Amino acid sequence: MATYNKRGYKEPKEKEPKDKLDLVDELQEDAKDSTTAEVFSKLDETANKTEEWVARNQKAILSILAAIAIVTIGYLLYQKFIAEPNQQEAADEMFVSQQNFQKAVNGDPKKDSLFNLALNGAEGKYGFLKIAEEYSGTDAGNLANYYAGVALLHTGKYDQAIEHLEKFTTKDEILGALALGATGDAYAQTNKLKEAADLYVKAAANANDFTAPRFLLKAGQVQLALGNKAEALKHFTEIKEKYAGTPESNQIDALIGLSTAQ
Repeated sequence: MATYNKRGYKEPKEKEPKDKLDLVDELQEDAKDSTTAEVFSKLDETANKTEEWVARNQKAILSILAAIAIVTIGYLLYQKFIAEPNQQEAADEMFVSQQNFQKAVNGDPKKDSLFNLALNGAEGKYGFLKIAEEYSGTDAGNLANYYAGVALLHTGKYDQAIEHLEKFTTKDEILGALALGATGDAYAQTNKLKEAADLYVKAAANANDFTAPRFLLKAGQVQLALGNKAEALKHFTEIKEKYAGTPESNQIDALIGLSTAQ
């Protein structure tokens, strides 16, 4: 029996086997889908657990948020209605004491009584001692410690001077050096020469023509008094080399001679 092909009939081709790389791609795609599904499943699970935790601890969370808000608002209110008015009030109180202090340091013949007025108050205004105590949280109260320390130093109350000067803080390098130097003076007056020398060196660390040679000179003089000639010579030599032309340099050759004498 003869065989023939019907018109338009094509013999079906055998299905070609997939390339190995195609199979690998399919497997990787399936694995990716599976991993993605797993990740989303875990995310859903985590989200559900988080929601449950928030629900269980809602009161505690709200309490913490409320506490943070109260602290923040409290700080702002303190700055606005307490700190700022206190600062202005302290500055107003200090004006008269500052005037008396300035007259005293300028060499007024009544300087002792002026220092006492600056410390204890006059004309119905507080003195530095009361301002430092009553307005301790303000800039004016902090500055009052410096003024009080210097005034106490000049009136011979060295321990009290040290107490107030050590409470004083500042970012101003010149004023900071002056405060350290004044504290050194108070220690020197109580015969604590080593402590005084250390403070003078710290005060001189701010290298400027005003405070550095002044406190290097004092450090050298104290070291001479202690018998530490090598240390004294180091300070005097620094003045000669770095601060020529300053008032302190006028006597420096004689002091260097004392430091090198046998």
